[in-house]
Amino acid sequence: MHTRTVFYISDGTGITAETFGNAILAQFEFKPRHVRLPFIDSVDKAHQVVRQVNHTAEIEGRKPIVFTTLVNAEILQVIENGCKGMLLDMFGTFVRPLEIELAIKSNHRIGRFSDVSKSKEYHDRIEAINFSLAHDDGQSNRDLEQADVILVGVSRSGKTPTSLYLAMQYGLKAANYPLIPEDFERQQLPTALVPHRKKIFGLTIQPERLAEIRNERRPNSRYAALENCRMEVGEAEAMMRRAGIRWLSTTTKSIEEIATTILQEIRPERLEY
Repeated sequence: MHTRTVFYISDGTGITAETFGNAILAQFEFKPRHVRLPFIDSVDKAHQVVRQVNHTAEIEGRKPIVFTTLVNAEILQVIENGCKGMLLDMFGTFVRPLEIELAIKSNHRIGRFSDVSKSKEYHDRIEAINFSLAHDDGQSNRDLEQADVILVGVSRSGKTPTSLYLAMQYGLKAANYPLIPEDFERQQLPTALVPHRKKIFGLTIQPERLAEIRNERRPNSRYAALENCRMEVGEAEAMMRRAGIRWLSTTTKSIEEIATTILQEIRPERLEY
C-alpha cells in the first residue's frame, strides 16, 4: 500500500522531473504512488492538473508531493496558485538563481527533446543505438574499429542492457560478445576482438546469481546448472586476467553503476548527454 502520491508535471516529456524527483525520494523509506503528467502545455491542462492533485489530496487526507519542470510562467502560475500539494518547482529552484548569477536569460526551451530531432547529437545517438543492436551478442564483427567500447563476459552477465544503456544515454557505440566454451578451450579471446583489446571491458557475475538468471530462461538445463555456471565464470575471469582486460562483477550493481564504472575506465573521447 502506498503512503503518499507523487505527481511529476512537465510541459515536455517529464523525464527530467521524474529522474530528479526519484533521486530525491530514494533518500526516504516510503512507498509512493507515481502519477506522470507530461505535455502540460496549456492553461486549460494546468487547471485539469490542479483539479486532479486537489482531488487526490482530499481523498487521501494529505498533501501530494508535486515535482514540476514547467517552463511557461503562465502555466506554472496556475499550478502555484491552485495546487494543494507540496510543490517543488525544479526550474524555479535552479534555473532562476543561475539566470541571476550568470546575468543571462535562459532560453526557456520546453523539454530536452523539443528540437532534438534536428540536432547532430540526436542522429549520432540513433546511430549508436543501431550499432549496438547490430553488434549485440557477437552478431557481427564488421566495423568494430568504430566501437567506443566492447563488452565481454559469459551469457546473461549484463552485457546487452549495459550496451544499450551506453548507446541511449551517452551516444556510445557499444558492441558485446559472449565468452563461450570454445573460447575457454582455446584459452583465447575471440579472434575478431584481439585487435581492439584497448576497447574491451569485461563483465562477470557470481555463479549462484547467474544460475538463478539462467534458470528463468532455461530451467533445469545444463546451461543453467550451478556447476556449469561456476566453470564458465571461473574460465572467463581467468581469461580476462591473462588478457589484461579490466572487468567488474555485475552481481549487485545497477546498469547505471556498471555504465559509470566503464566510462571511468575506458574514458571515451566522445560522450553525449
